[in-house]
Amino acid sequence: MSLLRGLGALLCLCALRLPGPPAGTAAAARGLDMAAYRERVRAMFYHAYEHYLESAFPYDELRPLTCDGQDTWGSFSLTLIDALDTLLILGNVSEFQRVVTVLQEGVDFDIDVNASVFETNIRVVGGLLSAHLLSKKAGIEVEVGWPCSGPLLRMAEEAARKLLPAFQTPTGMPYGTVNLLHGVNPGETPVTCTAGIGTFIVEFATLSHLTGDPVFEDVARKALKALWKNRSDIGLVGNHIDVVTAKWVAQDAGIGAGVDSYFEYLVKGAILLQDKELMSMFLEYNKAIKNYTKFDDWYLWVQMYKGTVSMPVFQSLEAYWPGLQSLIGDVDNAMRTFLNYYTVWKQFGGLPEFYNIPQGYTVDKREGYPLRPELIESAMYLYRATRDPTLLELGRDAVESIEKISKVDCGFATIKDLRDHRLDNRMESFFLAETVKYLYLLFDPDNFIHNDGSDFDVVITPYGECVLNAGGYIFNTEAHPIDPAALHCCRKRKEEQWEVEDLMREFYSLKKNKKFTLKQASEHGEGESTKDATDASSGGEKRNSKKSSHSLLSCPSQSFNSKLAVLGQDGSSVTASLGAELLW
Repeated sequence: MSLLRGLGALLCLCALRLPGPPAGTAAAARGLDMAAYRERVRAMFYHAYEHYLESAFPYDELRPLTCDGQDTWGSFSLTLIDALDTLLILGNVSEFQRVVTVLQEGVDFDIDVNASVFETNIRVVGGLLSAHLLSKKAGIEVEVGWPCSGPLLRMAEEAARKLLPAFQTPTGMPYGTVNLLHGVNPGETPVTCTAGIGTFIVEFATLSHLTGDPVFEDVARKALKALWKNRSDIGLVGNHIDVVTAKWVAQDAGIGAGVDSYFEYLVKGAILLQDKELMSMFLEYNKAIKNYTKFDDWYLWVQMYKGTVSMPVFQSLEAYWPGLQSLIGDVDNAMRTFLNYYTVWKQFGGLPEFYNIPQGYTVDKREGYPLRPELIESAMYLYRATRDPTLLELGRDAVESIEKISKVDCGFATIKDLRDHRLDNRMESFFLAETVKYLYLLFDPDNFIHNDGSDFDVVITPYGECVLNAGGYIFNTEAHPIDPAALHCCRKRKEEQWEVEDLMREFYSLKKNKKFTLKQASEHGEGESTKDATDASSGGEKRNSKKSSHSLLSCPSQSFNSKLAVLGQDGSSVTASLGAELLW
């Protein structure tokens, strides 16, 4: 029964590639050597990573101009946690294994440190969960009961439990900062940004499903619903809210800084959990965003109650939006907005933090580019959907700009001012977690992350057989991939959301039509090092599904009477989307 449920997840994660030229054809059309750029991105990673190890470890981040380190978000050796799954994506199994041991021996969350609830969740909890779910693929000898148990899972759970006191408010919306030893400080400000409240469901729901403790998913859902309850009459949310009184303190509404990942997690949470309510929330927000903030494929900031323009600016953090649009199948609008953002990149060789749209120039004191990933992230998603070579050109331009402007002897430095290329003495951990990762995946169409469901593993858990590594990975907002199939591996309840009869009917129909066959795998799709590591790890069985062409596969009927539609992706990351037409 568990195996059937896992196969159901596999069927749902297989995806339809939208029409477009093959990857090689598109690249050749513009004379872009994907393999060469892929290797340049790899070299970028190791230049930064090795200098972090040499000059900054065990501090959180590298200071590349002075070749030393600093703690920034809580003294967790943060860059090491953030870079861990990138190592495996680059095929470095041995270093992944070494770092896992280092983290188990060296990271302590029982410390007297004030930590950002948001950042600790997305970077530490997300990074540890991703590494936990990738451990077997990396050749680590996992313990009995994995993925429902394991040292990295226990570390992620410990870190998340340190954050739970922040959610103990009258509204269920969390404080922004918590002391890891003592909880919320008595004088802590109750004002938190919207993203800091609504960016937990991916990590916390994964934790609840793997550990069997519902508290994490429960607090994340309560926070999401509190924001929904306090939206304005015209359907918008502001930037900062008092988590005690639920009064909006900053009433600017938009898709950028302070709000961004709230919208992202409604979509990704809906996909991960196959949740109609979360997707319905996003679709309602999307209508209001289009009605009040969208102008000529740009998105402005408006007053949340009146809809009047308050800031006619584009923020670099908004560049995730085209990628998010692609996940709901809105590829045409996504491409138009992406091209607007790309013009800004071409103007400066990067995205300034703020860009005044009417004036066509940077905003005073917001001219910097800290090597953010968002535009590259959108390019990766959209390239998987369209194969448009323009998206590879953005990747090329990003590699050239970052190497030319930001590279220094000890790593890559934040660009303090894109106008004169002055640098700042910081390399944020997201450079290795997100920017380099998305660049590499853009240029590596055969990476295991892009698995379309034709390869998968069957593992034995205390609750039966389970399908893993079939693709459809959901990236958290720090680009840590979560395998959605893992959420079906550790169920302790008898009732199931899958309707097995429909699943079996669809599965055997596909098998009869020879569009989906199972047999022992003779070879693995990714690089040799990852293949060998997977074969060497204990437990489980490798299986392979061959099919002559992509076909539109839908899930069996769900408890909420919708299907997990596959729109705009090809099994390459966050691939599945709950289509709007299926929810109304």
